[in-house]
Amino acid sequence: MGGGVYPSFNPCARVAWLAIALAVAMAVGGCGGSSGSGATAPPSPAPLSSGDINLIFVVSEDLAYHGLGDINPSTANLTNRGLQRSLLMARFLRRQVLGKKNVTQIYVLEPMTHLQTASNHPDMVAPETIQQFALLNQITLSSVPPPQYLPYTGNSYPLNASYAQGSVPTGVATPAPTPGYCGNCQGLDFNDQQNNNEALVTGKAGIIRAKVPGFYVFSAPWETVSALMANINKIEGYELTLPASYQGPNYIYAISITPSGRASLVTYNSNLKPRSSYPALPSPRPVSTPCTAQSPFTINVTIGVGGAQKPQGINANETIYIVRHADAHPLNFWTDGNIVCAGQWRALDLPNALRKALRGRINPNQVYSIDPAQTSPGTEGFYWSAIAPSLTVEPYAIANNLPYDLAAGFNISDSDSARDFFFSSLKGTNFSNQTMLLGWAYVQIPQIVNSLIKSYFPSGGQPVAPPWPGDDYDTIWTVTLDADSNLTVDNATCEGIDSAKLPATCPQF
Repeated sequence: MGGGVYPSFNPCARVAWLAIALAVAMAVGGCGGSSGSGATAPPSPAPLSSGDINLIFVVSEDLAYHGLGDINPSTANLTNRGLQRSLLMARFLRRQVLGKKNVTQIYVLEPMTHLQTASNHPDMVAPETIQQFALLNQITLSSVPPPQYLPYTGNSYPLNASYAQGSVPTGVATPAPTPGYCGNCQGLDFNDQQNNNEALVTGKAGIIRAKVPGFYVFSAPWETVSALMANINKIEGYELTLPASYQGPNYIYAISITPSGRASLVTYNSNLKPRSSYPALPSPRPVSTPCTAQSPFTINVTIGVGGAQKPQGINANETIYIVRHADAHPLNFWTDGNIVCAGQWRALDLPNALRKALRGRINPNQVYSIDPAQTSPGTEGFYWSAIAPSLTVEPYAIANNLPYDLAAGFNISDSDSARDFFFSSLKGTNFSNQTMLLGWAYVQIPQIVNSLIKSYFPSGGQPVAPPWPGDDYDTIWTVTLDADSNLTVDNATCEGIDSAKLPATCPQF
C-alpha cells in the first residue's frame, strides 16, 4: 500500500523504534486512531521520482463521501472548513508528493457531469480542491500575440476540465469553438461515458503509452478516482492492492510507473486538521483602494420613453452584480485559462471586498458563473479550459453559504442566449425577484449587457455600454430590472482591491 517507511536503523534499533511508536500511540488513545484523534502519524513516504510516470489522485469530496463539515449539504459546495483543507493540501502535495518539482498536467472533474442535491448544483469541489496547488506550479507561455514570441514564466497552471469529443451532457453546450480545438483540455467525466477517463491514461495517445515521465494529477470524487484506479490496474495488469474504501479527504494515492514498466502504489496522508472559519489571508493582505471607474457610465431605459418597449418575457425585480474573472494576465496576452497568484489573492478576498463595496444594502442570494468546460484562446494557438471566472466567485459562495451554479446551456460567446438565460423567462429560467453575483469573462460582459439593452429597442437607436477595459479587474457592473422591468446599468461600484499592489507571489497557507 506504500505507507510510511522506516528510518535507516539497524534491526535492534528498528525494534526499539517500533516499541516507542506503539507506546506513544497507546498513550494518546490506543490503536486505530484517525488523524483527528491525536494519534501519532507514521512517517510520510518520500516524494515521487521525476523519472517515473506518476499518476497522482487527489480525492475531492462530495455528498456521498465527505469529511466532517467539509461539504455544505444544501449546496454541495465546500464549506469554510473544506476550503481551508484545499488550501492546506496544496502545500503538502507540492512539497511532500512532488518534492517541489513542477506538475506535468492537472485533470479535474467536469463539474456539469456530477449534479447534486434536488436543485442539481454542479460539483465545483474538484477544481476548488486543486486550485491552490495549480498556482504553486509554473508554466511558460508567450506574452505577445503570434507570430512573435516573448516567453514569460508565471505561477499558474491550467486545469483541464473540458468535455471529451462526444461526451457532452444533455442540455450542455459544446465548448466553443469545438472540443477538437482543445483536445488537451479534457477533464474527468463523473459517469465515465465511453471510457473517456481511461483513454486519458491507458489509450493509444494516453499518458502511459506516451512514456513521458512526470507528475499527472487528477482531482475528482472517490467514485471517479476509485473506478479509474481500478480500471488502470486491470487494463495494465499491475496487480496493485488498491484501497477498498474511501479513507477520507487527507489521503493522496499515486500509481508510480518506472521506465521498465513496473508499477507501485504509494499512499500519502496529509493529516490536515483545518479550521472551520473562512481562511484569513496571510500578509501582505490586499490593499483597499477608492472606487474610480475607468470609463464611468449609467444607462437608464424606461419603457415607453425614447422608443423603448417592454421585451417579451423580460424579468422584473432583478439585480445582477457582474464581476470580471480575477487577475489572469501578468502581461497583456499571457493566459492559460486559469487565474494567477494576484488573482488568487483577489478571489479569496472577494467576500470581504464585496461586504464593504455593497455595504450590506443588497446581498446576493445566489452565485453563478460560466461552465469551466468552456474554452478560451491562448496566445500560441492553444485553447484552455476557462476555469478563471468560476473560481473567482466560488469563494464568495463558500463564505456566505450560497447556492453556486453554472450557466452551461450555451457558449460563452453567444450573448443573446446569455441575455435570455439571465434576464428573460422565455428559455425556461426566471430570475425575477432574485439578486445574483455573476462571474464572467470581461470581453463578453458588455456584449451581454448591450444585447439586453437592444432587446428594448426593436427599431434601433438604443444606448450602448462601453467595452470593459482590459486592465480593469476591480469594477462591478450592476444591472437592475425594477418592478415594471425598466432597466438600469452602471459601473459605479468597485471591489475596492488595489490591483497594482496585489502580490505577484501566491498566498501561502
